[in-house]
Amino acid sequence: MNIAIVGIGLIGGSVAIQLRETKFADKIIGVDKNEINQKKAIQLGLVDEIMNLDEAISQAKVIILTTPVDAILELAPYILNKVKDQVVIDMGSTKINILHKIDDHPNRGRYVAAHPMAGTEYSGPEAALPNLFKDKNMVYVDAFNSDEDAFELADSITDVLEMKSIFMNAEEHDMHTAYVSHISHLTSFALALTVLEKEKSQGRIFELAGSGFESTVRLAKSSPDMWTPIFKQNRENVLEVLKEHIKQLQNLHDKLEKEDYEGLYKLIKKSNKIKRINKVKEGSSLFYFLSSISFYQNH
Repeated sequence: MNIAIVGIGLIGGSVAIQLRETKFADKIIGVDKNEINQKKAIQLGLVDEIMNLDEAISQAKVIILTTPVDAILELAPYILNKVKDQVVIDMGSTKINILHKIDDHPNRGRYVAAHPMAGTEYSGPEAALPNLFKDKNMVYVDAFNSDEDAFELADSITDVLEMKSIFMNAEEHDMHTAYVSHISHLTSFALALTVLEKEKSQGRIFELAGSGFESTVRLAKSSPDMWTPIFKQNRENVLEVLKEHIKQLQNLHDKLEKEDYEGLYKLIKKSNKIKRINKVKEGSSLFYFLSSISFYQNH
């Protein structure tokens, strides 16, 4: 089985590593408009061959899209126009606009919308990692619109990546990712800009940076080529969560400004409830099972 990966960066390259190590694919074809990425992908052994998109479509059984989401928005209908029995897997971080664009396409069944909830702050082929996806979630979005054989093939790749499958509709997915992923990046970008602005007049500020600061601004190293389109495609949900986030920041600001330390203590104590996320993770197997049951009952 030949598999084409369109966009050979962190996600696409990490998929390629796992496909190669498990010998799931007979040949891994790389497609990338960046010539430097093409050369690196070959040098690093991520792909067997570089092809243009049309060649890759004609020779691959599976086409995996791991480009920025604005590119997927354009690629999805173009590729569906050319496929016959191939399977197209979209691994983008937003879904509503992309799926709306191909809703009525006659080959919609060959398309599987998936989102691997994994990544790092680095980009490019050299950022690819083995086991990046191990024990992480693969979110299938509107999976009921995919042909059964197309979904089963996509899910077999999820198994190869050692991921757990959950199901959502497009609206749920884009809203939830705004709250658990997109806002984290926006907050990190804002903090980095805040500190960089202060650093102009206080040049030694980074000498005091410890692990807390490093972990908080880690995501600020993320690629603007990847994240600007994500914010654009998920604009309404991101604005909603930003509004709430600004409200909470203002609340903390007001408590401190008014020297209301008891109120500040209560807010921090309330925020400690986030530790329950660990309990959710500990019971994740049951969560995945119930999510799947709920999906099939509702569709």
